[in-house]
Amino acid sequence: MTVDEVLAALRREATSEIREGMTRYAIPNDRAFGVSVRAMRALAKRIGTDHALAAALWGTGWYEARTVAGYIDDPAQVLPSQMDAWAHDFDNWAICDTTCFSLFDRTAFAWGKVPEWADAPQEFVRRAAYALIWSLSVHDKTASDDAFLDGLALIEAAPPDPRIYVRKAMDMALRAVGKRNRALNAAAINTAQRMAASADKTRSWIGKHTLRELESDGVQARLARGRSGKTRAPSGM
Repeated sequence: MTVDEVLAALRREATSEIREGMTRYAIPNDRAFGVSVRAMRALAKRIGTDHALAAALWGTGWYEARTVAGYIDDPAQVLPSQMDAWAHDFDNWAICDTTCFSLFDRTAFAWGKVPEWADAPQEFVRRAAYALIWSLSVHDKTASDDAFLDGLALIEAAPPDPRIYVRKAMDMALRAVGKRNRALNAAAINTAQRMAASADKTRSWIGKHTLRELESDGVQARLARGRSGKTRAPSGM
């Protein structure tokens, strides 16, 4: 398919109800058609993998076109320069998380971008660092515990950032690592306990929120059975 054909297909799927409802979830709709995630996924499946088309779709600036771009791009062809350029275009949590979960965490450069982006001043670039830890905990089946322990250390050492989309991503990353296995659960709980005791409100909130889930009977029971805790792909802030 061409860029124009993809945009035409998106316009056909668009509804005013979806477009107007996007703002309730803090997703800007000034460059959006109003297409459901299900329809975007279905369109991406019809297109298949296409690196060149993904780049062209991203360049249009349309929210749905960029979402589809993340679905159809080829991780093997994605370079660090592209990751940086796209990350600096992130303007909301949804495109940030979707791109990290659908594309960036499958590249050879994902782990390297975590500490790099964690120092970025831009809210959604910094969020992407923690979204990657979160998504890698789900999708990288071969990563060692040491990689995730480094992620926990990064979260704990990070300067307090009260911006909501950074704070929530740090919380999700901490919880996701703690649901990967029993050893990481114990490590994440220890990290969360130290953060919960902090005098800083942001760090304390992250720690307490994380502990409620990681110490829960449900998570502990699943880990005792040798199963990782359920960690869903992004569906909220």
